[in-house]
Amino acid sequence: MANNKRFVWEKVSGGLVKSASILIDKETGVNYLFVEEGYAGGLTPLLDKDGKPVITPPSEIID
Repeated sequence: MANNKRFVWEKVSGGLVKSASILIDKETGVNYLFVEEGYAGGLTPLLDKDGKPVITPPSEIID
């Protein structure tokens, strides 16, 4: 993922076996949560209290 220019990848917690990261789409600003444990993982959009996707404005996205 590090070579993909469309997404910003930020590790928020983790160890050798289990980790969580926030993935931000630079084109849409949509934030995703990626969690992995061992050989399994999952990706889901982050939602606000109204059920709408969390969007980071382009001016706040840092590579």
